[in-house]
Amino acid sequence: MLRIPINEQGWGLFIQMMRNFTGSEVGMKAVGLFVSLMCLLLAVNGLNILSSYVGRDFMTAIAERNVPNYIHQAVIYVAVFAALTIVAVVLRYCEERLGLLWREWMTDRLLKLYMEYPTYYRITDALIKKSGMENPDQRIADDVKVFTTSTLSFTLMMLNGVFTIIAFSGVLWSISPELFGVAVFYAAGGTLLAVRLGKPLIDLNYAQLDKEASFRSGLIQVGQKAESLALLHRERPILARLSRQFDEVAGNFHKIIVVNRNLGYFTTGYNYLIQIIPALLVAPLFIRGDADFGVITQSTMAFTMLSGAFSLIVTQFQQISSFAAVVERLINLWYAIELAQTKTVSGMDVSEEDGVLSFERLSVRSVIDGRVLVRDLSITIPKGKRVLVVAQGEAVKDAFIKAAAGILDTATGRICRPPLGKLLFLPERPYLSTGSLRDALAPERKDQPVSDEEIVAVLESVGIRDVLTQAGGLDVEHDWDTLVSANQQQLISFARILLSRPQFAVLDRPSAEVYPEKSAQLLRMLSAQEITYLTVESNGRSMSDDMAEFYDAALFLRAEGEWEWRELSAGSQSN
Repeated sequence: MLRIPINEQGWGLFIQMMRNFTGSEVGMKAVGLFVSLMCLLLAVNGLNILSSYVGRDFMTAIAERNVPNYIHQAVIYVAVFAALTIVAVVLRYCEERLGLLWREWMTDRLLKLYMEYPTYYRITDALIKKSGMENPDQRIADDVKVFTTSTLSFTLMMLNGVFTIIAFSGVLWSISPELFGVAVFYAAGGTLLAVRLGKPLIDLNYAQLDKEASFRSGLIQVGQKAESLALLHRERPILARLSRQFDEVAGNFHKIIVVNRNLGYFTTGYNYLIQIIPALLVAPLFIRGDADFGVITQSTMAFTMLSGAFSLIVTQFQQISSFAAVVERLINLWYAIELAQTKTVSGMDVSEEDGVLSFERLSVRSVIDGRVLVRDLSITIPKGKRVLVVAQGEAVKDAFIKAAAGILDTATGRICRPPLGKLLFLPERPYLSTGSLRDALAPERKDQPVSDEEIVAVLESVGIRDVLTQAGGLDVEHDWDTLVSANQQQLISFARILLSRPQFAVLDRPSAEVYPEKSAQLLRMLSAQEITYLTVESNGRSMSDDMAEFYDAALFLRAEGEWEWRELSAGSQSN
């Protein structure tokens, strides 16, 4: 489990984030809101002190049956409460506005870091499998929200506590120095006991967040794979896995409940005693005639406010433990992103050049067991040379495609390829993100605007004109996995290549989702637009006479890294 302790390294990441935030354009607005919050907190504490004295005189007027003074103090009391209400509402608004600004900035920052290649690719592959840094999606979506709101809330509570201690220490000391000493001692002892009883909650809450996310992810997968699940009737093993995941959720939560119960015994009694202690100590002063009756009420309020300020950890420990888990998870996420963005030492050099795709002494090893998949591959594919790549097994096929894309860290050698946008890939299982049909067909290069007529013509040429009707037009958003078949998704992705007009296209088993006749038609369309293509097949597919029309050369990637380059018209080169 990748868990960075909240030490110098962890706080360093936190401080770096805060500096970036305050130095941004949004951060300037946030600083202004924070200053306003400080002023409002001071106003709240000032009004609370005023309320304690007004309340004292109000209760004394009642005890003395002084009607004129009672009415006078009641009017002041209502006015103070009205002012407190207005200030508290504005304070709450400013707090929520500042929390939203912070969340907007932090989510935007994390999304950009996460979606910056190769972060999202590496963080969901090697880092998660080897370190246990699970559920980055939940951390960005949920933990950022909890972090920003809770950080701000606890910061304001601590500042308010400091202001309260300064404000009410004098009030309580003026009533009884002994009562002030009891308040400090009571809060200190309560804090130590609360920390001792509730410390396990931090690790338990951390684990609970991950277990809840894993269970929810399992349920989401059922919805995403509903059709396959229904066809295969794999409900029983899926149910068993979901039940195990929920058992882990419930088991960990039961531990949290037990700790909360033990902590609750203490904190509940602790809070009840706060209301009794000042009356026990001040009542004798009133009985002896050394204090007015209203002083009892004032002392209770002052003692409660002061003890509450000193006892922040006691009263908020459950929330603090959850917050500490969220902070640790976000620091781990930030650290994992930095690791994912760190350049690897794979030894593969990637350069860009128009009109050529070449491999120089390219060697690739398996990520899983380190065996050689490709050894010393050296070939040059100029624009216009159509190539069939036949790989011995899925692992070799996938390794070759990833190396060509430059996303494989276990490769050495050199690759020269066209710039991104001029070299496109068509995966065996195309990916169409949720959005409109226009978005799905948008060319890779933004300098290639296409008209609606061009889009419709291309859709018709590849045989999926009906998709336009299914989608309800070009600009209606859809989840394509539920709207169109796998065959249609592949043809949509192929249409995007035709609209983008790249120099090279690498096709991963283009005939997997379409009939051979259709595949041949699509390859002819690429040739007609002078798009050089490499089709990558696996499982030892052999060359046949009817393929000569579509390829100028073939590359055979054999077992143990051996390879053979064969010109279809003359000779062959091998290693």
